[in-house]
Amino acid sequence: MGRVTERRKVLRIRDGAVSSRPDTLVAEEPLEIRLNGKPLAITMRTPGDDFALAAGFLVSEGVLGGQRDLRNIVYCAGATADGSNTYNVVDVQTAPDVVIPDITLERNVYTTSSCGLCGKASLDAVRTTARWPIADTPRLQVTPELLASLPDRLRAAQRVFDRTGGLHAAALFSEDGELLDIREDVGRHNAVDKLVGRALQNGDLPLSRTVLLVSGRASFELAQKAVMAGIPVLAAVSAPSSLAVDLAAEAGLTLVGFLRGSSMNVYAGEDRIALRAAAAQD
Repeated sequence: MGRVTERRKVLRIRDGAVSSRPDTLVAEEPLEIRLNGKPLAITMRTPGDDFALAAGFLVSEGVLGGQRDLRNIVYCAGATADGSNTYNVVDVQTAPDVVIPDITLERNVYTTSSCGLCGKASLDAVRTTARWPIADTPRLQVTPELLASLPDRLRAAQRVFDRTGGLHAAALFSEDGELLDIREDVGRHNAVDKLVGRALQNGDLPLSRTVLLVSGRASFELAQKAVMAGIPVLAAVSAPSSLAVDLAAEAGLTLVGFLRGSSMNVYAGEDRIALRAAAAQD
């Protein structure tokens, strides 16, 4: 299997001084996801947790909804012309009674490390395929203070980022602020898929009592992945997109952006933020 990091020689210039040294970089390799033997998608990812990534991707596509829907995931042998296994092709086998949505069979999806499911910006598609409507789940509330504490905890748990500086991260927290899981990847959408896929493998879906925190911005597809996994709160350290806000408002998702220090913007679902508790402490 490909390594998470690789070494490359670089020319380093610091205050006019020039030196040559090895540098640690995050690895990026393509992963082809096949569904019941048929090619479905190619994503650029950091190797590792590939089975969870594939499972999480299929949760966001509306194919998998629980542990029983998944029969097996395997690496495909003979993935190259000479018959060697690159560990860059996985085949997801679903249970016999799983209905495969037409939307997944009619298109081959190429996802990049930055944009994810480009072009699939359909609010209707998410609304009609979401298995666990967030608006119908029992309400949880989180305080601004709890949200403000999460980015530092995310950063402290990013092991590979410390060596490369080139990875995004996604973390799941309980409503009480307990770190449940964290995944790193060159693509933030892959990191979320790895979280969701691991939850599916463990039988933990829907994630209806959790907070999802992502490094960087909150795109439409990250909001989509949160909704499809039943996650009620999505927080990002940077800005959300307009379509992410639209989806959050429609689906009942709490969307927080610019989560930095004690400051944050709440773009949708403010009823889950315990503002009265915050005001009482001022």
